[in-house]
Amino acid sequence: MQKLSFLISLTTGDNDYQLEQAEAAKKSARELGVDVQVIHADNDAINQSQQLLKVIQSSTGPRPNAIVLEPVGGTALPHVARAAVAAGIGWVVLNREAEYLTELRRTAKVPVFTIGSDHIEIGRIQGRQFAALIPHGGVVLYIQGPSDSPAAKQRTMGMSETKPENVQISMLKAQWTEASAYRTVTSWLRLSTSQKAQISLVGAQDDSMAIGARKAFQEQTMATEQQRWLNLPFTGCDGVPKTGQAWVRSGVLAATVIVPPNAGLAVEMLLKAIQTGTQPGEQTLTKPSSFPQVESLSAGKAQKQFL
Repeated sequence: MQKLSFLISLTTGDNDYQLEQAEAAKKSARELGVDVQVIHADNDAINQSQQLLKVIQSSTGPRPNAIVLEPVGGTALPHVARAAVAAGIGWVVLNREAEYLTELRRTAKVPVFTIGSDHIEIGRIQGRQFAALIPHGGVVLYIQGPSDSPAAKQRTMGMSETKPENVQISMLKAQWTEASAYRTVTSWLRLSTSQKAQISLVGAQDDSMAIGARKAFQEQTMATEQQRWLNLPFTGCDGVPKTGQAWVRSGVLAATVIVPPNAGLAVEMLLKAIQTGTQPGEQTLTKPSSFPQVESLSAGKAQKQFL
């Protein structure tokens, strides 16, 4: 049997979780004896669509056996999915609900499924972290992902479910990258209202955005105000071992949410499906967890466990 080849299409190469996704896919591929190629869309949905259609419609060179997609925009590229399946290419969507999959699976002769992170639960965990870190309440400067991102909306929904009533949210938006959060917070700091804001915690939906926000406070504030901002607890999501978890251990972040990478699991499930000629379940969800545990965040216990 010819060696299987999978194409992994990720949103950006400028995000620690997306880099972890790429590494997870490559690791699984090495262990299972399949080939993977990783491409990035530079946070551009049109670019992502064009990249994939070029591969699907190519008349030169071999096409992949399957495409694993983490979508950039608000949709999971239904027209590209149909073109891929029609060409005999399997289709896996990561971290996004795709309503068109049910219909596509009815006639598909290749694996078609989705693997997602439980974004609402990720948000719920972050809301519990806020409650533990500021038990007397206050205002959270909350850096959300892009407006058209279902993951960002779901994380916000979950956070709103579990945060206490005495915790208020002041929301900014960024693009899942450190640089975008830096620009967003820098722009916010130029507003007169930011000078009067009584912020108790800075929470971001992504660890890299939390770091971007922290750098903005460090570099774009006067010395008299800088320490006040930097002494606030900063939290993020994704919890990649070399970044998010390391930042918590060093005290740069107060907490993060570990979101297991699922690109490696996609490679495993694709291989099994192709080898057995079976169709996996339509949706699989991975389970997030707080880092450190929420119970340890109160009364300064979080840092003690890393000493």
